[in-house]
Amino acid sequence: MSVADSAIGSRSAGVRLLRLAGSLKFALINLAALFVGVCVAYLSDSRTVWALVVPLASSAVNLLAAMLTNAVFRRQLPLLVFHLALLAVIVLVALGRLTYLKGAAEVVDGGSFDGVLATREAGPFHGDAIAALSFASHGFTIDYAPGIRRGATRNEVAFRNAAGRLETRIIGDQQPLVLAGYRFYTSHNKGFAPTFVWHPAAGGVPQLGAVHLPAYPLHEYRQAREWVIPGTATVVWTMLQFQEIILDPDKADQFKLPGEHDLVVRIGEQRWQLQPGMSVSLPAGRLEYVGLRGWMGYTVFYDWTIPWLLAAALAAAFSLGWHYWRKFAARPWNREQDDGTTA
Repeated sequence: MSVADSAIGSRSAGVRLLRLAGSLKFALINLAALFVGVCVAYLSDSRTVWALVVPLASSAVNLLAAMLTNAVFRRQLPLLVFHLALLAVIVLVALGRLTYLKGAAEVVDGGSFDGVLATREAGPFHGDAIAALSFASHGFTIDYAPGIRRGATRNEVAFRNAAGRLETRIIGDQQPLVLAGYRFYTSHNKGFAPTFVWHPAAGGVPQLGAVHLPAYPLHEYRQAREWVIPGTATVVWTMLQFQEIILDPDKADQFKLPGEHDLVVRIGEQRWQLQPGMSVSLPAGRLEYVGLRGWMGYTVFYDWTIPWLLAAALAAAFSLGWHYWRKFAARPWNREQDDGTTA
């Protein structure tokens, strides 16, 4: 066999492989694999990214091969644009699954987000840019309709913009704070936070900290939590007690802190009932109860592909409309026959 024959044979094999990759049968296999991937991603606790990315990548190869081997795409520009936009959607969805982030964070009133998430779900190539982000929470208000139906949430936050200047903004469930592409929304998760100052017996800088009690009113009757004093092995059990009605179910109301309350602190067999300003003396130092604050929970979302997906989807819709307009504009839908009747 000559070199020319070998080259022709290799080219023919390549064309056959390309046509196979762009075939309808391969498309159906990809659709079935994508269906299985969606089921796995939905049912699995680990949210397996590759179960979606692999069939999406395979579908992109299938669509690209179909465009290269099917001459009809090259003859009809609107159809070509539609399939290119569809290819962009598939690729962007796959890239989004590889680089997205969903998480949650909690910040006490007067405190700051320090880049650490309470829960995190992210693509394998996301990175850790969120660790460099910061904002402060200046407090929040939440409206409730009768029946304790949650309404609008308004949370004032402060942050430094791209120019380094300090800005304040009101955010909520639908109005996020956007920092470096990360979107921070308020959530239904919020509650009370007893605040302490720990004075080590060995000296050093006193440490201010807050204990986030379980969400209120979801866990109205479980306002207690265990925590460990920083730098020690001392486990503290803390419970908030109050008689005040925080949210009246019979009228419109707002989330608020209890006006009068007691804080029960238990360490081993010892028990104290504290008011703001009172403290507990321990061998390792002194634990001072400062007062009660609120804490807000945030949902955090990052996906850089969303605006590009919107653009690709609009391009696909426009080109498909263009294709059908050209198709039917050349031949009216209601054609008049020679005898004057309508077909």
